[in-house]
Amino acid sequence: MQNGTAKVQQNLTGDHALAAQSLRLPVGASGINGSPYFSVSDLIKRWPESSARREVLMVTDGIDRYYGNGDPEDPYLSAAIDDAQRAGIVVYAIYTPGVGHFSHSYWRTYWGQIYLSRLTDETGGESYSVGFTGPPVNFDPYLEDVERHLAHQYRLTFTAKPQKKSGWQPVKLMTEVANAELVSAAKVYVPAATR
Repeated sequence: MQNGTAKVQQNLTGDHALAAQSLRLPVGASGINGSPYFSVSDLIKRWPESSARREVLMVTDGIDRYYGNGDPEDPYLSAAIDDAQRAGIVVYAIYTPGVGHFSHSYWRTYWGQIYLSRLTDETGGESYSVGFTGPPVNFDPYLEDVERHLAHQYRLTFTAKPQKKSGWQPVKLMTEVANAELVSAAKVYVPAATR
């Protein structure tokens, strides 16, 4: 994520070694990223359409430096959620503090984690953090949990009842299986009924 865009260092690949070679530490320059939600939307809009399963893993402080914090209806966060839901992309996030004043502002870090939780919950993913005590010592437990989620992910198809106008419809999943946890997007976009 850089300057509100998704800077792709390596095209998508199943080659783990090749992907690992392209990982870099963040630039860390103050003001280089206005909003991580711009970057998510940018990646989703540039990602070729596919019927394959697609997920995003963000490692960020979640702070929207462009819009600010403290508004549960942050328009850039809402746009990223809408973009992910329309594209059928599940978002996972690992919270880690950023740099500068915002990285130790309880108010900013609180809202950054709230925003990440909303993004991941509404797209069917998970958000991971250690609270306000600093960055995780080790990402391995979070990555293992993401891997567990991906290994137990199923595609559910259903027919939504189109309305007169296109729009969002809520999704509610239930199961008769004991001790099963169902995680899904909170809503789906349904095109208008055709005449």
